[in-house]
Amino acid sequence: MDFIENLKLKYAQLNVSGKLVVFVSLTTIVFWLLGYIYEPITDWFGLPAGFVPAVLQPWSWFTYGFLHGGLLHLFFNMLVLYFTGQMMLNLFSARQFLTLFFTGIVLGGLAFTLSSSLFTGYFSNNLLVGASAGVYATLFFICSYMPETPVRLFFVVNVKLKYLAFGLVALDVFAVVTNVNAGGSIAHLAGAALGYYSATRMKSGIDVLEGFAGIGDGITSLFTSSGTKNTHKSKMKTVYKNQTKTAKPKPSSTNQQRIDGILDKISESGYESLSRDEKDFLFKAGKD
Repeated sequence: MDFIENLKLKYAQLNVSGKLVVFVSLTTIVFWLLGYIYEPITDWFGLPAGFVPAVLQPWSWFTYGFLHGGLLHLFFNMLVLYFTGQMMLNLFSARQFLTLFFTGIVLGGLAFTLSSSLFTGYFSNNLLVGASAGVYATLFFICSYMPETPVRLFFVVNVKLKYLAFGLVALDVFAVVTNVNAGGSIAHLAGAALGYYSATRMKSGIDVLEGFAGIGDGITSLFTSSGTKNTHKSKMKTVYKNQTKTAKPKPSSTNQQRIDGILDKISESGYESLSRDEKDFLFKAGKD
């Protein structure tokens, strides 16, 4: 009992990014176990190629994101999701992060269905599984929102996020052309496009994900404690420079000047150039 209580306590202490990683990981493991007992489970919840098979099991446009092809597939997806989530939650709300992730999964599934319907027989993979489209949405959002920020790859070399994004797009385009997991790469690119477009519009003060906010509203409740749940829906909150055309309440002029200065610093030198005080200030501003 003490072990279980300790696990519950540790889970409660995680932020939304950590809880999402735990949720997706545990769901994947459950599907693996069920698949050993009854193999067709994977086919029921994975996304099949082609329009008609997908329409016959429409839930798979969402559930395919909770299956993975193996331990490494799950590990790398969750590793990237966790770190991009930490970065995104420093500037944006949990609602926005979750909405972007789950919208990326659905969009990636739709892109796979469309491409596999148009190019029948081309794709080597007849079933799409994995949360990669949602992960790419969050990753490319961060890469586009703070492109100059360096990250350390494999604990060896520092690479700016924009170059990481270029490399991943090149790899996926190559995979599509050579038909090496072409279907999965199509889903990756769809998620990447969503992340890129969302970030570029967000810089202009336009939250294009607001139309999908209901997804985030429903999902956020799964990862927040009862004491922190919202009792009503509210618009998604963003830290961005003041625009002339905006209906949102403006922060005080002093705070807005500091936000503008910090965002200029991110644009020029990357997120990692911020001091701890500046990061904390942005995080609090995003929650106000």
